[in-house]
Amino acid sequence: MASIWAKILGACVVVAAAGAATAWALTKPDPHPASHWDGLGEPDLAKGEQLFWAGGCASCHAADGAQGDAVKVLSGGRALASPFGTFTIPNISPDPKAGIGEWTLAEFGDAMTRGVGRKGEHLYPSFPYGSYARLSPSDINDLFGYLKTLPASDNVAAGHDLQFPYNIRLGVGVWKYLYLNDQPRVTLASADDKVKRGQFLVEGPGHCGECHTPRDSMGGFLSGKWLAGGANPEGEGRIPNITPGSKSIGSWSEDDIVNYLETGFTPEFDTVGGSMVEVQQNIAHLPKTDLEAIAAYLKAVPAVE
Repeated sequence: MASIWAKILGACVVVAAAGAATAWALTKPDPHPASHWDGLGEPDLAKGEQLFWAGGCASCHAADGAQGDAVKVLSGGRALASPFGTFTIPNISPDPKAGIGEWTLAEFGDAMTRGVGRKGEHLYPSFPYGSYARLSPSDINDLFGYLKTLPASDNVAAGHDLQFPYNIRLGVGVWKYLYLNDQPRVTLASADDKVKRGQFLVEGPGHCGECHTPRDSMGGFLSGKWLAGGANPEGEGRIPNITPGSKSIGSWSEDDIVNYLETGFTPEFDTVGGSMVEVQQNIAHLPKTDLEAIAAYLKAVPAVE
């Protein structure tokens, strides 16, 4: 009898080990192959700057309250409260020690599009790599090149303060397995080039859905609710629905949306407020054709009541 139980126990150990190995294979950090970043040549700094503004890098990585040229000092340090704990925004200035001055293009690109840190660790999706995954290698090269032209800061950002079990990075691999992909958030039939450009800007560098789409208990976007609004991830108030079904902006025309992004004024002559202030100030740096593309896309997405 003892030998039978020993065999059963041994079989259970083998099954558990196989299951653990399979789970690790499915959820381990998955950087791009090195060849993914080969042959990109010199970055286009003008395009890199456009991606910088579209991505709102300064909104998170500049010091709180920074104005003028100070918004380009990406010293990090801001605290981002969430239901999972408090995330601290890192320094991404060209400083070689406190920032990303010694990073390679591949390290930067894998962080941006795969959520893999310089040491091969999972990065938390408070950094919106789920959206940045839509950036091409050329986009990453241009953005990285531009960031290296900005002022360096030696500010050392504090670590995250997360609750158990969210402080265990292995769990992020499960989140990635469930939610991380580089596919369009919505399928738009007969989309023209303008709408496609808007889709790239909104779903990719603009990462609008990160705030404007409601999430499930694990932090993944709710299916069929793209841009439908939801609870403020920082805990106070709600982020509005920005689909054509919105009671607040659903009736806005494309020109109304463009004017809002360009000037911060609504059709009712109200002004942008809250966290959207910095977002609007960043987006206003984009060429008007891009603002028109964003507006066209927002009018084309499925309406959600």
